[in-house]
Amino acid sequence: MLRAVVLVSGGGTNLQAIIDAVAAGQITNTEIAAVISNNKGVKSLGRAEKAGIPAYCISPKDFESREQFNEMFLAKIDEIRPDLIVLAGFLVKIPEAMVRKYSDRIINIHPSLIPSFCGVGYYGLKVHEKALERGVKVTGATVHFVNEGMDEGPIIAQKAVAVLDDDTPEVLQRRVMEQAEWNLLPQAIDDIANGRIKVEGGKVIRS
Repeated sequence: MLRAVVLVSGGGTNLQAIIDAVAAGQITNTEIAAVISNNKGVKSLGRAEKAGIPAYCISPKDFESREQFNEMFLAKIDEIRPDLIVLAGFLVKIPEAMVRKYSDRIINIHPSLIPSFCGVGYYGLKVHEKALERGVKVTGATVHFVNEGMDEGPIIAQKAVAVLDDDTPEVLQRRVMEQAEWNLLPQAIDDIANGRIKVEGGKVIRS
């Protein structure tokens, strides 16, 4: 049974998609061991508690330095003993020590077709704002493993989503979530839990 910890910063729609997929048997051989947020009082923590999942808030604001936060954050992760760390809209940079310790065991969902609209400053609604400014006709989402770079880890899966002429950033964001993110992330977790993918030579190999 794969133990997954889900890291969130906001409302937790991707978290809810994971919870629902586990309940429906679309994600198998998996237990959501805990949910951690860097923000207090966000809806995602309520979603976890409603589902009976241990929920914690560890915020950089509560520590005198980022080094102290990183140390306590990694200590909590180690305490949970996850097989997989899932970044589901987590807007805090993952400590390098965590990336090294949990190499090829951290995945992230990004709201674009990487390498487009990714890297520093590209997150959440900002991604869709930039896509519309550039006039792109197709966008989407990407699930990838996390490495030391920003949105540079091996790609697990991508799904394209059409951009419509009358889209606003909010409308496009919702379509990308519904058509791509909420499908890609649960499928990636199920694939990992059941040994269908592995990383070799910096690329994801499917078996």
